[in-house]
Amino acid sequence: MSSHPDIEQIKAKSRHLRGTIAEGLRDLLTGSISDDDGKLLKFHGSYQQDDRDLREERRRQKLEPAYSFMLRARLPGGVVSPAQWLEFDRLAREYASGSLRITTRQTFQWHGIIKERLKPTISAIHDALASTIAACGDVVRNVVSTPNPVQSEAHAEAYAWAARLSDDLAPTTRAYHEIWLDGEPLIEEPEVEPLYGQTYLPRKFKIGLAIPPLNDIDVFAQDLGLIAIVDQGRLEGFDVAVGGGMGATHGDATTYPRLASVVGFVTPDQLLATAEAIVSVQRDWGNRKERKHARLKYTLDHRGVDAFVDEIEARLGFALAPARGAHFDHNGDRYGWIEGSDGLWHLTLQIEAGRLADNGPHRWLTGLREIARVHTGDFRLTCNQNVIVANVRADDRQRIDALVHEYRLDAYLRGSAIRRHAVACVALPTCGLAMAEAERYLPTFLGRVEGLLGAHGLTDAPILLRLSGCPNGCSRPYLGEIALVGRGPGRYDLRLAADFSGQRLNRIYRENIDEEAILAALDPLLARYASERGAGEHFGDFLLRSRVFDVAHPAEVGA
Repeated sequence: MSSHPDIEQIKAKSRHLRGTIAEGLRDLLTGSISDDDGKLLKFHGSYQQDDRDLREERRRQKLEPAYSFMLRARLPGGVVSPAQWLEFDRLAREYASGSLRITTRQTFQWHGIIKERLKPTISAIHDALASTIAACGDVVRNVVSTPNPVQSEAHAEAYAWAARLSDDLAPTTRAYHEIWLDGEPLIEEPEVEPLYGQTYLPRKFKIGLAIPPLNDIDVFAQDLGLIAIVDQGRLEGFDVAVGGGMGATHGDATTYPRLASVVGFVTPDQLLATAEAIVSVQRDWGNRKERKHARLKYTLDHRGVDAFVDEIEARLGFALAPARGAHFDHNGDRYGWIEGSDGLWHLTLQIEAGRLADNGPHRWLTGLREIARVHTGDFRLTCNQNVIVANVRADDRQRIDALVHEYRLDAYLRGSAIRRHAVACVALPTCGLAMAEAERYLPTFLGRVEGLLGAHGLTDAPILLRLSGCPNGCSRPYLGEIALVGRGPGRYDLRLAADFSGQRLNRIYRENIDEEAILAALDPLLARYASERGAGEHFGDFLLRSRVFDVAHPAEVGA
């Protein structure tokens, strides 16, 4: 059992997330901080990590691990101004590992920050009018939203609600200001967290807002998914979906991915109160004894969806209206130029695995920096690890295009369709949970799969590929038509047959196999798909229709 009263006690005794973080930062005899403070540090948007590529060699040299810190920004809806972009780029080059990573939660991560640079980095992020508070930890994380909010007036209004949710559900503790921004220590006692209380939430809580027909945030993977209902250009409200979550544990059938359940509809003026009620029920009902079962999805399955909704409505004082229903047809990004309703343009660029770096012929970090220097609109990060150069005037398009071409940021114009729909988590060498490679392996694996696709005439077939270094699900692997979930070095579970719109989970097809076996399993399936698919039929739908799971070896198939 993975009990976690220890983290509950740490939170309760932390004085609202202060702990001894400030003292630990001042101790420069070690590159690390204490385990207890490391748990609290997550609430401030940072994880302590070490370079696992160097771990064994440093152990042999009797040196402590090569500790550093990852920082994650809280950027509701993934909106970044050019001035912020330039500052974040500077921090990546001067304080971090020289790269920016776009995460699957529509924000930036910086890796490789040593302890003495952590405070000045957070301070600089604050000076750039952003924050890292609650980007990690047992709180409501970065609120994500369909990233083209200015495509219509309804899109803009929906994004505004996502930003309000982020502000409304953020922790109120002044610990962040005291530790990182040299704020005056709180004198009045006791400090109060009106929503979170002393021990915050049992686990992380994710909120996402989608605007049909695009499900580009995977709304059913969220603890709280909000589906905008737009009628004749007017935002009427949101269908409410609760209990999505991607994490699982190998070998533990009591843990599993789950899609959110649609439970009703709320009008915009009811949204904040409804979100607060849902978060508060999870705060009070969530499992604080078994951390593996602490997410909202388990609360729903243990208590029942109907009981959960009854409790929400009791706290609200009104009943949720019946869900309106919505249709989704896609959960990827739309590349290239798109014109908004106001005559401004938006250019979506593909960033493989979200890694903005200067590597060989790809000078993507420099390229986006140069775009930020001339861009008069803003940028939008996507949940598929890409970036939108947004709000571009028509007469500025040529200048942006020239920079895109110069720095080879036009990858979406080349390569296969599967490459344009691939997502991978960071994994090794920095993630402490990683069991196998993901981001670093993605280019190699894509090349191998593209060879198969080319042989079967499927280069242009859009297929959702998700690659994860462990079963915890940051890259949302359980929603991939093809997905690899890390088991160990060079070994993965092969999962297949999610749909193309993020509304069906995939299933295990082969367990704990290497690349050769993965490709051997995919080859005949792709061959059949090429010759037997129906018009417009996606790969995942074809696999289900063809009953491929019924003919696989029974020992290698899971539900």
